[in-house]
Amino acid sequence: MNVFLSYILLGLSLAAPIGPVNAAQIDRGIRSGFLHSWLVGVGAVVADGIYMLIVYIGVVKFLETEFMQNFLWLFGFFVLIYTGIETMMNAGKIHLEYARSKEPLYKSFFTGFFMSISNPLTILFWLGIYGSVLAKTAATYETAQLVLYSSAIFIGLLLWDITMASVASSSRKYLTSQLLVTISLLSGASLIGFGIYFGIQAFQNLFG
Repeated sequence: MNVFLSYILLGLSLAAPIGPVNAAQIDRGIRSGFLHSWLVGVGAVVADGIYMLIVYIGVVKFLETEFMQNFLWLFGFFVLIYTGIETMMNAGKIHLEYARSKEPLYKSFFTGFFMSISNPLTILFWLGIYGSVLAKTAATYETAQLVLYSSAIFIGLLLWDITMASVASSSRKYLTSQLLVTISLLSGASLIGFGIYFGIQAFQNLFG
């Protein structure tokens, strides 16, 4: 159960950095309400799922080799540390714009989907993060556990999606730049923590 919860936390940490998708969720929540904001996040999660499937199909059969495990731990380490530091450094640059408009629900979904799937860094991000998760679970657990822990990452992503949509649509008076800066700093620190863990795993594999 502790391992399952840690992967939910990983999913939350991956979703929490304030980037294009979260900014779009905030914008839709303020302008059009919960459902539009939520669908932006759902679209992004679907894109993440496509990339996770690509990584699973293309990489999982090679993950039990020592070289691939070391490579993925190191790659995950660098991606997480870089993303965490960048998130914390950009935390003070967040700005909110308040406006009111309506749009079709499908447009909100595809906004999140295309925003995520068209980002050239997304596939590299998931290769490093999810590839590292696969490297650990494939070597230690069976396929059922691998699916379970992958689902836990999705649960974390969806929990953050619901949280962002709820805050943006129903708590406008609390939705301040200062709050978003705090969230961004905490998520950046969490990503750095996961990165350090990945780095320790790589070090132990190489020199243990």
